[in-house]
Amino acid sequence: MHWLLTTALLGTLVQPPLGQLEPGLRNASIDVDGVGTVTFGIWVPRDFNPDEPRPLVLALHPGGSTGAGYGAQFLRGIVAPALQDWGAIIVSPDAPGRGWDNDTSERAVMALVEDVRGRATIDTERILVTGFSMGGRGTWYMASRHPDLFTAAVPMAARSNKDDAAKVGDMPVFIIHARDDEVVPFGPAEELAQEMETRGQNVSFLPLDGVGHFRMGVAPLDAAGDWIMRQWGEQ
Repeated sequence: MHWLLTTALLGTLVQPPLGQLEPGLRNASIDVDGVGTVTFGIWVPRDFNPDEPRPLVLALHPGGSTGAGYGAQFLRGIVAPALQDWGAIIVSPDAPGRGWDNDTSERAVMALVEDVRGRATIDTERILVTGFSMGGRGTWYMASRHPDLFTAAVPMAARSNKDDAAKVGDMPVFIIHARDDEVVPFGPAEELAQEMETRGQNVSFLPLDGVGHFRMGVAPLDAAGDWIMRQWGEQ
């Protein structure tokens, strides 16, 4: 199954406040000081119990739309199908600006994560950040600035940053990149994974064959999720 990344606007959605967590996928919003209203999609597992510790997944959407609901589309098309067996709560915000690697987006993301942590019992040893393309760059950005919060990262089709990679320390990182990516070159991602391995960091690299930048399948993130779970189990 492949999800075609689109630049089409998703229309105007009225996002209700988050309120009490309920099973299923829905759109919601919170107000963040200095940012404004942050809209996002949230997936809550069917057997949700607010007192039972759950993994938390932060999913950062790619570029292509500024419409409310883009995060929910990314969650629905890729992240939930790949990781829903975790029994995790998954949140996928809409970028408040033109990217994830900036102070405004960081403030929005951290406020959302803390808000969800206040509404459910989150397993602090199992908090993943993942994203595709622009969201993959955001994955590196958030993981490197908050290694005390995130305990794993899965950057997909991401522009790599050697400084960010060094800052994540021994955090498990699973890098996914297509060999034929026509937007973000494959070589630097492969080289970064090799450098991280040489430094003794906990990294795995999955090269994808037969796809370009603008298509993303569920299977690679599913494989990344299996690997992350094994790393968490060994800690």
